Amino acid sequence: MEDIKNELTKRSKRARMEQFGKLISFLCIALIVVVVLSIFFFVASKGLATFFVDKVNVFDFLFGTKWNPSAVGSDGKPLVGALPMILGSFIVTFLSAILATPFAIGAAIFMVEISPKQGQKILQPVIELLVGIPSVVYGFIGLSVIVPVIRSIFGGTGFGILAGTFVLFVMILPTVTTMTVDALKAVPRHYREASLALGATRWQTIYKVVLRAAVPGILTAVVFGMARAFGEALAIQMVIGNAALLPTSLTTPASTLTSILTMGIGNTIMGTLENNVLWSLALILLLMSLLFNIVIRLIGKKGAIK
Repeated sequence: MEDIKNELTKRSKRARMEQFGKLISFLCIALIVVVVLSIFFFVASKGLATFFVDKVNVFDFLFGTKWNPSAVGSDGKPLVGALPMILGSFIVTFLSAILATPFAIGAAIFMVEISPKQGQKILQPVIELLVGIPSVVYGFIGLSVIVPVIRSIFGGTGFGILAGTFVLFVMILPTVTTMTVDALKAVPRHYREASLALGATRWQTIYKVVLRAAVPGILTAVVFGMARAFGEALAIQMVIGNAALLPTSLTTPASTLTSILTMGIGNTIMGTLENNVLWSLALILLLMSLLFNIVIRLIGKKGAIK
């Protein structure tokens, strides 16, 4: 009897394998969490050194308009105003998202509602090709095509927010389009059938039923595109002009957080004010990335509740 009891209570091989799989999964998740927290801690410790070690005023950093970390102003304070770069990043991001959203929604409607077969044969391969193109190629195209066109139409150098907007528009278009397609496909088919049964036309069904039901997914796609645009570095650096000045128009040279970072991070010494303020810019980028993810989760929860 004792042998039978031990045999029945002994864990089977499948149970041991399942427990082992759970342990491996937990270790992988823990590793990811540790890596993310380590990155955040490292960037935060370097970025906050600007304020706690170098004694730079937070408001002077966030709202100052002059950027020259190696110099000091008439008041003896370092010229580390990041407002031009912050405004440049936000303006380019929002303009590219505003420009890309209508095209993405139109392409998604064509691929899902109007001509799914043609969309899969023509548009989907094109979108996949755009996703795979390196950002430096977009930058070269913008430098060779977009900047000269803007220069010939508006005058000036051609570098500026407008050129950066067009480059980022092309870069985020595949992301927004792909996620919008998924959002439209997620709308239940009986929504369409019920609308048509009630006498609505095809376009009325698309506009008043399908698009409205897919709003949370479309908003998520737009926010993802904005996150991609906000963090883009190389392509935007090649066409925006990299002038740390408050943007006065769309066609004058400007700068973004990422363009200043990529230009200066390799030319500074670790631990100096010039290096610490660049880490502070990186901290702003990290916080904005966190904010974008929070917004995406809130949109997803709202859509799930509905």
